[in-house]
Formats: sequence, structure tokens, C-alpha cells
Amino acid sequence: MTRVFRSLALEGGAKIMEIYDSGDFDVETKSDNSPVTAADKAADAVISDGLRAAFSDILLITEEQAATHSRRSDSFIIVDPLDGTKEFIKRRGDFTVNIAYVKDGQPIRGVVYAPARKRLFYTDANGRSVEEIGAHDQVSIGPQRPVSVSTPDNDGLVVVASKSHRDQATDDFIGRFAVKRSTSAGSSLKFCLLATGEADLYPRLGRTMEWDTAAGHAVLAGAGGKVVRFDDHTPLTYGKPDYANPFFIAHAPGVVLKKP
Repeated sequence: MTRVFRSLALEGGAKIMEIYDSGDFDVETKSDNSPVTAADKAADAVISDGLRAAFSDILLITEEQAATHSRRSDSFIIVDPLDGTKEFIKRRGDFTVNIAYVKDGQPIRGVVYAPARKRLFYTDANGRSVEEIGAHDQVSIGPQRPVSVSTPDNDGLVVVASKSHRDQATDDFIGRFAVKRSTSAGSSLKFCLLATGEADLYPRLGRTMEWDTAAGHAVLAGAGGKVVRFDDHTPLTYGKPDYANPFFIAHAPGVVLKKP
């Protein structure tokens, strides 16, 4: 499964970069007022076609195909073909391709590919997370390095927050911790920064959908990290009726969380 996810993420990323590098693309607005571009649609087409061919017996949920959003199963593949469309439009590079497999409410396999940043993360066959370095050839898997969360220092945490959606509530929550450094990143890269130990804590006090988070969640979990609900610190689960997430906190174990 991971090999197929990896290959399709790279193929989708290549489609995205063709349009990104062209410097000429239109931006449309979807019914939920979020933006969509030709890159979202092109990546979705190649990824969803490939997944349906490879896993015809597994339900596919993809952001860009609204007809899939009403379907339910205990196990499913969930895709955001271009997470961070606002970053793409602003040409800031912090956008990703997200593909994940969810079983019994938890994402257990995931691929996050940031084509403009040339970073590729995924869970291996044992569910452990790696970052693949090198050329990122679509067929041949390159060198991998295992990734692992940090051992956090609660007297000086490294916090990462959304680049496009940071607000006063997020800043107020972060202010309850002893913070050594705070940084911003777009898309599911925030989960990957926790997975590699480059950050300790990522709070999200805003609307997200399961396709935004599942792949990054899987990568973080495979590196030893956790994602919990903001309100009661129970594990964030998947397959919810509308595929919408509550507020959540992603963190390295050892971070002393503050109750709301």
C-alpha cells in the first residue's frame, strides 16, 4: 500500500509543479468559500484514478470529489491532492499531497509529499515513519532515514502553528506554555516537523477536515507522536459523520498539555 501511495503522491506532485512553475493559473471558489485551482484538480485526477485501480475494494474519500463525502466505511483511503492551496496561490511553497489509509478510526498509513520543498515522508510497511531523501524517483525508492519525535523541554518548547490560519485564540493558547521558539508552516508539513523532532507542539484552533490531517497524523503517529482533541485530550478519530475535525493538539509525548 505504501509503495502505491508514494508513487501516486509523486505523480500528483509533478502535476502540481507543472502548473506552479507555469506561473499562470486561475483560482476558483468552492461552495465552502475555499479556493481551488487547476493543480488541485489535476493532482486529484491522477491520484484518485490510481487508487481506484489499485484498491477497488476500499472506499475512497477525496476532498475534490464531493460525491465521496457522504460515504462511510470502517476502513477507507482519504486524499487531499493539494493541501495548502492558499500557500500554492501565494507561491510560498508550503503545500503538500496527502494520502492516508484509515482503519477503525485511526490513520495507520500515510504519505505527505511537499513537492516545492522536496520533502517526502511516509509510514513504512511496519507503520514506522521515514523521510525519503534523494531524487524522489516515482518508481525507485531512494534512501530513507527514520524519523522520531523530540524529547521536549517544557521549560522551552518549539511550537509550530498555521501560516494562513493563525489567530488570537491560537496565540493565547501558545502563551500558556514556556516557548523557546515559535514558527509557522503551511499544510500538513506541521505534523511532519513534529515527526522529525523539529517542533514539539502544534495546536489547531480552527476548522479542518479529515483529508487535511489524516496523512500527517499517520506520519506523526509512526514517529511516536500524538494527536488529541483540544477539549478533552482524547485521541482524534476519523470517519466522523461529516469528515470535519474538532480543534486538536498534535504533540510529542512529554509535552505537558494545558486543559482548556
